Amino acid sequence: MPSLRMEINALSGADWNQAIAALPGAHVLQTWQWGQFKRAYGWQPEYLLWRDDCSTTRAAALALTRAAPGGLKVLYLPRGPLLDWSDGDTRAQVLAGIEAMAARRGVIFVKIDPEVPLGRGIPGTESERPNPTGAQVVDEWRRRGWRESREQIQFRNTAWLDLTGSEDGWLARMKPKTRYNLRLAERKGVAVRSAVEGDLAELYRMYAETSVRDGFVIRPADYYLTLWRAFMQAGLAQPLIAEVAGEAVAGLVLFTFGRRAWYLYGMSRAAHREKMPNYLLQWEAMRRAKAAGCEIYDLWGAPDVFDERDSLWGVFRFKEGLGAEVVRTPGAWDFTTRPLLYDLYTRLLPRLLDVMRRRGRAATQRQVGL
Repeated sequence: MPSLRMEINALSGADWNQAIAALPGAHVLQTWQWGQFKRAYGWQPEYLLWRDDCSTTRAAALALTRAAPGGLKVLYLPRGPLLDWSDGDTRAQVLAGIEAMAARRGVIFVKIDPEVPLGRGIPGTESERPNPTGAQVVDEWRRRGWRESREQIQFRNTAWLDLTGSEDGWLARMKPKTRYNLRLAERKGVAVRSAVEGDLAELYRMYAETSVRDGFVIRPADYYLTLWRAFMQAGLAQPLIAEVAGEAVAGLVLFTFGRRAWYLYGMSRAAHREKMPNYLLQWEAMRRAKAAGCEIYDLWGAPDVFDERDSLWGVFRFKEGLGAEVVRTPGAWDFTTRPLLYDLYTRLLPRLLDVMRRRGRAATQRQVGL
């Protein structure tokens, strides 16, 4: 294969999005808008392309750089790089380019977490279907000196809904209890509508209540309101609100890019939970995603361990009931040319994050009055 040339910031805006939409694994976290959004929160975005002699884009990556203590830096490619991972020559050249960039800039490490499928289905069950390419890629990462990250940023595994075919087909893939709850929500008067920018503060309030109830940490309101507003204005996000007699009881923010939709943020209140609003909300999200040209609805997050010990187990059972299929990936991997600094940083970071999470949880509890 001819050598690929790596270009930095050669495309911007819609041109960047068009280029990456054609690549395998095209992801909303690799879009131009995601890089610009993260710029406002301390990250410096750069847009990397690998092109061949015919100027065909063979790979791409949004690369985010952030300052670390002591004047040092870290580099992160969220859900990147994007390429055909079954193409050994391309992946070798792309990895070499990323490694050289990290060494040249002296960063503590570079982190990648591309969606390289290790397989589909739940391990140890009849649904399990391994992907040999995934295992080959992980072996290559190890040979090149990459390390499995101690700190995972995104979910390692996820769950995908197939949006091809008819709505009758979607219903047939759902579990009977899910179909029952969907019909129950309709009978009990739950209604779903599109949200507008004026609804975003209400969505955040519900999200804060959800985080306190379910025990996860969220960021301050400004982060989410800025993100949701920017992606709505770019035509890449559509919030939905479920109501009972005009009262907002649940919501989600549906992101779309290329042929995929994502359920990145969901929120609900304790009120009217017995009317099952989340089932009708997801049904309407599936319809909206299909209308936007999406073939896959990524429900964003599945357990690392597929039993009740995993904190995601309850949420996963809900997604499984909708007919979703597990997609397993290797998660995040790091490359460093400064191993002593890397070991120090990765040991201290979890302690710092624990402190920040405790403070964030307490602040959210105060905000929602719990």
